[in-house]
Parts: sequence; C-alpha cells; structure tokens
Amino acid sequence: MSIHLERDLEILHHDILHMCSVVEEMIHRAVSGLRTPSLDLAGELAEADNEIDRMDVQIEDACLKILALHQPVAIDLRRISTVLKIGGELERVADLSVNIAERGAGLVGNSEIVVSDRLQDMAHLALQMLHRSIDSYVELDSTGAREILAEDDRVDQLNAEIIAALIDVMRTSPFLVEPALHLFSATRHIERVADHATNIAEDVVFMVDGVIIRHRSNAEISV
Repeated sequence: MSIHLERDLEILHHDILHMCSVVEEMIHRAVSGLRTPSLDLAGELAEADNEIDRMDVQIEDACLKILALHQPVAIDLRRISTVLKIGGELERVADLSVNIAERGAGLVGNSEIVVSDRLQDMAHLALQMLHRSIDSYVELDSTGAREILAEDDRVDQLNAEIIAALIDVMRTSPFLVEPALHLFSATRHIERVADHATNIAEDVVFMVDGVIIRHRSNAEISV
C-alpha cells in the first residue's frame, strides 16, 4: 500500500467513525424524546440530519476519488466499497431519528399513553447493534459481525410484542388511538435501525472475508 493511499484511507476511516458517533447520539436523543416529548426535538434533529447528509456526500466523494487515484485491490478495494455502503446506512439511520422525534412530538399532551420498558429495551438493543457493527468494522472482526446478525431476531420479537400491545390499547381505549399510532410508528422506525445495523454487519463480513452473506439463513451465516 502506498503512503498516499494509507493516508487517504485513514482520513476516510476517521470520517465514517465521526459520522457514526453523531448518528448514534441522534437516535439516543430521539428515543429519549418518546418518554419526555418535545415539540423542538424534531427540528433540532432535522438540522443535525442536514449535517449527516453533507457527511454522506463528502464520504462518497472521497471514496470515488480514492478509487480513481489509487485503483486499490483486494481488501483495500473491499474496505472502500464497505465505507460507501456504511455511509448510506448511517444516513438512513439519521433519517429515522428525525422520524422517531416527529412521532415523539405527537405524544405531547398525551400523558395517558405509556412508553413501555420493552420499547426502551428494543431501542437499547438496536443501538447496541449499531455500535457493535461499527466496532466490528474498526476491528476487522467478521466473527463479531456475524454474531450481530442473530440479534436482529430478538429485535423483531420485541417489535411484534410491542405492536400487539399497542393494538390491544387501541381496541380497549379508542381515545388513545392517535398517540398509540405514534408509538406504533416509532417502534417500526426503531426496528429499522436494527435492520441497518445488520446491513452494516453484513458489509463488514464482506470486507474482511470477501463473502457476500445477504439473504442467507442464520445457519449459513454462522459457517
């Protein structure tokens, strides 16, 4: 690897980690906002999302320049393609944070609806998956990335349980239909965060092992 390629890859590495740090904080604030609803939070996160959009474009531009200037091969090529994909996944997670905050704003003045501990557990797990997927990228840890994929099943289970409980609330308490629908939507957005974390983990497996594992069963992935 040339010294110039090494330098450019290091800058790219720093940029994607910074982007992830900002996105994680956005999701954390959005989920916290479900229990302490705010009309201002969605606007604040929308401004942060604009910055994430700029980061995404900057990272994509840097990746394309590296490809054109250095013509990398093998793991360096896979690393650059992986960063391109991770940037796109993080940009979508940032969008989800805004969506969650907007659903939280719909809960303002609806103190009768309760944000369950299960939803908080689900959000915590989804955030953990996101954080660990980036750790697996940093550490070139395909084994850790494969372990993350199995955790998506637990998020899906919590998602189904929360939605079933919300449907029951809407059936028994029609006056809570509107806030319950906001929580229903927020739950689906949180579930999507875990999906994006899973996508990143799959990209890490490709980067490290050179194997595409999308659309494979858990049994095949663990091999």
